[in-house]
Amino acid sequence: MNTGRSKVNDGWNNRIEFYLTTHFEPVWRLVQRIPVLRRKVNRALINRAISKTPPRPNPLSTMASYTSWRSLTDRTFDGRHLPPVPDGDGSRPDLGRTTDLFLRRGDGLQCPKSTVLFANFAQWFTDGFLRSDRSLPRDPRKNTSNHEIDLSQLYGLNREVTKLLRAGEGGLLKSQVIDGEEFPPYLCRDGVVKPEFQGLSVIGFDELSDAQKNQLFAMGGDRGNSQVGYSMMNVLFLREHNRVARLLARDHPEWDDDRIFETARDILIVMLIRIVVEDYIRHIAPYHFKFFLDPSAFPNERWYRQNWMAIEFNLLYRWHSLVPSTLQVGEESMPIAATVFNNEVLVRHGLGALFESSSRQAACRIGLFNTDPYLEEVERASIVQAREVHLAPYNDYREIFSFPRVTDFDQISGDPTVQRALRELYGSVDKVELYVGLFAEDLRPDSALPALMARMVGVDALSQALTNPLLAPRIFTEQTFTPLGMRLIRQTRSLSDVLNRNLPDGSRRYDVRMTRRDWRRGAPGPGNVPIREPAPVM
Repeated sequence: MNTGRSKVNDGWNNRIEFYLTTHFEPVWRLVQRIPVLRRKVNRALINRAISKTPPRPNPLSTMASYTSWRSLTDRTFDGRHLPPVPDGDGSRPDLGRTTDLFLRRGDGLQCPKSTVLFANFAQWFTDGFLRSDRSLPRDPRKNTSNHEIDLSQLYGLNREVTKLLRAGEGGLLKSQVIDGEEFPPYLCRDGVVKPEFQGLSVIGFDELSDAQKNQLFAMGGDRGNSQVGYSMMNVLFLREHNRVARLLARDHPEWDDDRIFETARDILIVMLIRIVVEDYIRHIAPYHFKFFLDPSAFPNERWYRQNWMAIEFNLLYRWHSLVPSTLQVGEESMPIAATVFNNEVLVRHGLGALFESSSRQAACRIGLFNTDPYLEEVERASIVQAREVHLAPYNDYREIFSFPRVTDFDQISGDPTVQRALRELYGSVDKVELYVGLFAEDLRPDSALPALMARMVGVDALSQALTNPLLAPRIFTEQTFTPLGMRLIRQTRSLSDVLNRNLPDGSRRYDVRMTRRDWRRGAPGPGNVPIREPAPVM
């Protein structure tokens, strides 16, 4: 039973800011009806969110514990917000006991706000740029990321992969039609990769049966087939790419295949960024004000720098606890394991049905003691990676992200079970590891995330999205995207918009949402338990 978290060390500025942005709904509605004021407030709130920590470039990367020209330019190493803190005395707790902190007992606790679609989108979206290097010998400091929102999940990380996926005419991606719906082509025949797709990779390919291999789609990302929620996102954006390419070809018959393809890709990337800001971030935030994409507002800000994914950003996005033990896939209930490398259910049920079923199922709550045991090894691997790169403790990250340091476990969580587990494992709040502390915190009221995690997401996700080269003032123009492309971008605010224009003729409109239909602001739930006021000073 969560009896309420002490907020004695939340910080008065943080508490006042949170109160103002989550109360006075009529005032915020009025602000959003006045265009000039809406733009100013949008800019101010986004700037404030990103400015909670020093801006890029960070002095260090995972390459070394000191600054060098190479460490400032070699982006095959992750960035990092704080210097490494080696575990010289071996005081970090046993790996097995630490992993046990994450494991679910029973069916798990539901998130009062999020649907499974939110979990699916978060995994798919972040896998495009948060990419730890899995090559052997393994180096936990390194990545294979392009460090941009570039839809590499769909198009691949390099031109060689992209070329394998292109149809070679009309700017299209290769596809097939099954029962009236468009899907990527199959990667294999009789368990062997087709010659036209030699060069595409799939994580865990050698461990799959021939039957599983024959279900794999040819997709740009090596994780693209890993789980049905990931596959359905790639299928959706493949359909949208080909839809946009056909519209461009109709309007510009003089254009060659390359120009149509590249312009369609540019349009889709900005569509995705808009969905991130106006669908995904809006869902995460508990605020009354609704953020929107305004590319012209930020180029002169001090944080407007080249993107470089940080190791902390990579690790905080391990939202395994969002995933229910049983997933609703169309009309079927399936354990997690049955949805892995199983595109057959996507083809059988159809894209609309899968988006709707994941929108109607509640996600589980982000937090400790809430990850399905099927995902135990990925939690263990995350803890190991955080230790291998010597991340500073949780309290140090609170400090650099403008929170006061906590002095007792009841300031992290109001749940006595969590408090007791942390106390037994670490003894002192100053020894709590970042990866554990992020998930130990209670959800913020009316939010999908705990406080420190939400702040770190706000800093990195917004600054990474809004510094995309396609949003630069001289690039975000009709000359780049065409008048048609700009119109398509303006028409796209949510995943629902994209899905419902990419279904077979005659399809009904599907209900697609990251926020639960039954969610109500201020309603009782794990994110809205009482928070204890600090005791008066005598």
